[in-house]
Amino acid sequence: MPTVTIHPSGKSIEVPAGTTLAAAIVAAGEAMVLKCEGKGECESCHVFVQEGRKSLSRIQRQENERLDSIVGVGSKSRLACQALLGGENVVVELLGFASGL
Repeated sequence: MPTVTIHPSGKSIEVPAGTTLAAAIVAAGEAMVLKCEGKGECESCHVFVQEGRKSLSRIQRQENERLDSIVGVGSKSRLACQALLGGENVVVELLGFASGL
């Protein structure tokens, strides 16, 4: 099972492959509000993937379109509700609005 490590808290959790990053982050005890209920229609779960990006599912059209509309997006950006874990470990950085603030 892959391990997801969350910064800045440093929390880590093992989750089965196929789990969304958002589900892993919430299971680790981090506060994350999914305003669109995980449909990829908002930006409340925008995170930076610091390590393990290639292990995540490919960015689909809807996620890509949403990312294009968010200020501050970079090559490490993903919507946690849309990114499915593969078999490798992943390190993510929560952004200021990742908790829905």
